[in-house]
Amino acid sequence: MAMDYEGFKKSVYDLTKIDLNAYKEKQMKRRIDTLIAKNNIVGYDNYVKAIKSDKDLFEGFVNYLTINVSEFYRNPEQWVILDKEVFPDLIKRYGKNLKVWSAACSTGDEPYSLVMALSRHLPLSNIKVYATDIDKQVIAKAQVGLYNEKSIAAVPKDLKEKYFTKVGPSYQISDEIKKCVEFKQHNLLKDAYPKDCHLIVCRNVLIYFTEEAKQDVYKMFNGALASRALLFIGSTEQIMNYKELNYDRYKSFFYQKSN
Repeated sequence: MAMDYEGFKKSVYDLTKIDLNAYKEKQMKRRIDTLIAKNNIVGYDNYVKAIKSDKDLFEGFVNYLTINVSEFYRNPEQWVILDKEVFPDLIKRYGKNLKVWSAACSTGDEPYSLVMALSRHLPLSNIKVYATDIDKQVIAKAQVGLYNEKSIAAVPKDLKEKYFTKVGPSYQISDEIKKCVEFKQHNLLKDAYPKDCHLIVCRNVLIYFTEEAKQDVYKMFNGALASRALLFIGSTEQIMNYKELNYDRYKSFFYQKSN
């Protein structure tokens, strides 16, 4: 009996530990069917046999699943400030159970970077990062946790070795890091914000918003922060009227709620 798509997903998971259930099924099935046809193979069972025996075909398949470009530890010098100054300060002031929100998290590189960076200061059992994005599909990709070599280039060597496994030409982030992140769909312009966050990270997203929308979001971030907590923005951004919005400058690209 010919293998169906459910059977194919199980076989792929056994081979690669990539869970195709985390992707939107209609689109992913269509893309995989196209790839199989392109390789002149008929049927899922024959394709599974082929990728088991042909290294190039296997690597091509894994690479096909990592189409989105993402980047861990973007602007590494700012992550040094997080590591050396921000996290020790936050832990000192708020304790070990920090509430961290990665807003507009895209394909997960940022929240996973936050967990790894925090793991230098806290046990993973104490770390919880809330990660939100408007796009369900990028959240699904984030939950899969599969990245290309370029994406993880800036991850410190020890963390890369500890928390990533090579799968073909790609890298799978470990389940222990995944468990520390809670993903949810969220629209920054419409949905309610979480409360009492100790750190909000929203980088290189608001550059696409109108000035009015940006101001609204910065105000809502302020309302979502605990007293004297921090907002971390992108290297292409700055808040010109931060005083009016109830922020103080903490460091470049870091703003502190004024009260």
